[in-house]
Amino acid sequence: MNPDWPTLGILASGRGSNCKAILDAVAEGGLAARPVLVLSDNSDAPVLRLAAERGVPARCIDPGRARARIAPDRERVYVDALRQAGASWIALAGFMRILGQDFLQAFPGRIVNIHPSLLPAFPGLDAAGQAHRHGVKIAGCTVHFVDEGVDSGPIIAQAPVPVEPGDTEDDLRTRVLEREHRLYIEALGLVLSGKFRIEGRRVLPTDNQGAAS
Repeated sequence: MNPDWPTLGILASGRGSNCKAILDAVAEGGLAARPVLVLSDNSDAPVLRLAAERGVPARCIDPGRARARIAPDRERVYVDALRQAGASWIALAGFMRILGQDFLQAFPGRIVNIHPSLLPAFPGLDAAGQAHRHGVKIAGCTVHFVDEGVDSGPIIAQAPVPVEPGDTEDDLRTRVLEREHRLYIEALGLVLSGKFRIEGRRVLPTDNQGAAS
């Protein structure tokens, strides 16, 4: 890995399939980034073992008792760990907690999330299941910057996933997740390159080339 590449901290709560996609892309030369730390709020998360197997430092940090969030005193521990590792960008890869002001102020405009719906439709938990139950014909996924809301930050890239006749919720979740893996790498490639600008809520490439859909 090139020492001049942007450094990346990754946060995940479970299996870490999007984390794996990121690490694979880096190893294969498809993403110019240096993953420096993987953090989880779950000590049993398989993503911790995945990161260790790939030679990326990984640890669990107790999130405290704040429901759906990291407790404020624990959030500072997360931020300190990422800073000490040298992370300049943060990628949320199935991290199931809302970030607070300490995080947002520590990495302003440098926290990115992947969400399994075409936002602003179906924010929050189980977005693909929500879409299936709603009867939509087109589901999808979104990469966006993180702000103080829930899945509400400026949209970097989106990709549609058709809902096929006979799809179960699990079928749709699986296909959306597969599409997430490609879209996240495309979107991270754009923002880590620095070749973008934000106008209002629009994320626009500065070289007339955006992440593919």
